[in-house]
Amino acid sequence: MKNRFNIVDEDEFLEKSLQTFHYQYDNIEIYRKFVDYLKINPTEVKELSKIPFLPIEMFKNHVILDKNVSTDLFFQSSGTTQMNLSKHFIADENLYQNSIYKSFEKFIGKPEEFIFLGLLPSYLEKQHSSLIYMVDYLMKKSGKPENGYFLYNHEDLFHLLHRLRDQKVILFGVSFALLDFLDSVVDKEMDIFENLIIIETGGMKGRKEEMTKDELLKILQNGFRTHRIYSEYSMTELLSQAYSLGNNQYDCPAWMKVLIRNVEDPFTYEKEGKTGAINIIDLANIHSCSFIATQDLGKIENNKFQVLGRIDHSDIRGCSLLVS
Repeated sequence: MKNRFNIVDEDEFLEKSLQTFHYQYDNIEIYRKFVDYLKINPTEVKELSKIPFLPIEMFKNHVILDKNVSTDLFFQSSGTTQMNLSKHFIADENLYQNSIYKSFEKFIGKPEEFIFLGLLPSYLEKQHSSLIYMVDYLMKKSGKPENGYFLYNHEDLFHLLHRLRDQKVILFGVSFALLDFLDSVVDKEMDIFENLIIIETGGMKGRKEEMTKDELLKILQNGFRTHRIYSEYSMTELLSQAYSLGNNQYDCPAWMKVLIRNVEDPFTYEKEGKTGAINIIDLANIHSCSFIATQDLGKIENNKFQVLGRIDHSDIRGCSLLVS
């Protein structure tokens, strides 16, 4: 499927989604088994809401990969060593890089214009992180000598931010690490940073007392003394990223779309403004699965989506025979 990054309208998105659906049904064994298990006839799928969305848990137990390709590159979800972690095999590295660059350029700006800092300790300490790959790639495109990562050396990061106060700086940070940083410098005077952008990537996961996204953003705004607290939404199983430039309202790039399914009936979709579970179409993910049913809660309003938390203790409907 060519020109997946240059979709211009809803009709073209539907056309390319259906092309991708049929390609993946024919070439990705687990997805085909899932569709067949649901007794869905692929020739009768004519609209987005009729496309089967693969439960994201399937990546924990199966290799979900195009039969026409082979690869040693994979990303793995974060978690403890005792957990069964999701694995996403990447057949086309250039495709992922293009997705990273084009999304970032559309919503934030050209990576070459920024210094990138990373406060991502839980991800740096694990191998095969898609988030670290993304930030590494942006740093390479930036080429600035000041680019770099920080683990728990908050004092060094504090002084570097002040030294770079007049330059265009982006700090990628996992949520708990950003809060830890602010706690560690609470007695220090933080400058007002005219050019600093914070991009939080989620990731509390029990490391801090749970709070709403709105509460988190307010704390970060006050602590870093900047209103430019942005958020990035993606996951190990995807090749694309959505960005929020504030207020927990995310925009998707042209080749990505969010649908909100009913939590009790995964084949029913919620109207705008109603909360449900997030389904994602990621047309960059051509050699894996472009149709993912996540375990995140959200809603859509005014063509943007919000992330409202996780579904707790959810069972996997429609694929129990395939998950084990």
